[in-house]
Amino acid sequence: MEVIPNHTQTVAGWAAMNESGKIEPFIFKRRETGVDDVVIKVQYCGMCHTDLHFIHNDWGITMYPVVPGHEITGVVSKVGTNVSGFKVGDRVGVGCIYASCLDCEHCRRSEENYCDKVTLTYNGIFWDGSVTYGGYSNMIVAHKRFVVRIPNNLPLDAAVPLLCAGITVYSPMKQHGMLQSGGSLGVVGLGGLGHVAVKFGKAFGLKVTVISTSPAKEKEARERLKADDFIVSSNQKQMLAKTRSLDYIIDTVSAKHSLGPILELLKVNGKLVLVAAPDQPVELPSFPLIFGKRTVSGSMTGGMKETQEMMDLCGEHNITCDIELVSTDRINDALARLARNDVRYRFVLNIGGNSKL
Repeated sequence: MEVIPNHTQTVAGWAAMNESGKIEPFIFKRRETGVDDVVIKVQYCGMCHTDLHFIHNDWGITMYPVVPGHEITGVVSKVGTNVSGFKVGDRVGVGCIYASCLDCEHCRRSEENYCDKVTLTYNGIFWDGSVTYGGYSNMIVAHKRFVVRIPNNLPLDAAVPLLCAGITVYSPMKQHGMLQSGGSLGVVGLGGLGHVAVKFGKAFGLKVTVISTSPAKEKEARERLKADDFIVSSNQKQMLAKTRSLDYIIDTVSAKHSLGPILELLKVNGKLVLVAAPDQPVELPSFPLIFGKRTVSGSMTGGMKETQEMMDLCGEHNITCDIELVSTDRINDALARLARNDVRYRFVLNIGGNSKL
């Protein structure tokens, strides 16, 4: 039987209509509030590098018009009759995952991000067959399972990138035992993901080394983010001096690069986790793996239980992201800067403060 979407709630948003990449105002419909749904008045939406890929159809899967945004915070304005965990006025967020099958082995373990039928918050296909629209909009309707509570001590603007960047680095840190103090962590790349990884590492008692191609970032890494050490990855002398010095490495670089020199920084049995998505394959020579019994793995965001756990820990440690607020009339300017990596460290779209909405 064909499912006919019941979309009657008018929403003001911003969308890319084609591969030109220009974002423009867009009026669309969201579904009616179901019994298990939470309606959120959007206050802030993070601007992720993934947005650029979808806006320009870099991966060949964009369904236009696309309303980007998978880092969303706001205030609950309505709840369905089966919702008991949230109430009107609660401070909440929605991340990368909008829906999943709810019944497979991964969903039963709250690994919804690995469900075969996972639906992304935008450019996904929802249960009713409709295309999902993201957080570049003034409201969103979300199933209660995919809504996260934001601790009261965290500002909604600086907390919003945690719903993507935060959980993306937290999940592999938990999986590989990086939450225990005393170890040594290398963070490759000091951008949106990298600066959060540094903050997590310091909060969890790790010795943190930033690995970057840019010597200009050393002062920021050491003084602002309190990194313990800094390595310029193009400096062979520095890289050689730190051979076999790290227990773990989180690689956040989204450009093509070789993993060989980075792997040499790991101790025997060390672990390297890739959390970014370069548009070309990375180079992975076998010798650094074989002679160091090292492991390379990947990780993609996290499940809902883990996301709430991460957000609560951020509340306990008062961890937020370093952001730059962007008004809705400057979206295209911010995206152009994001494409040049001209941001420290995350753009956040200020939607709640726009008097036009």
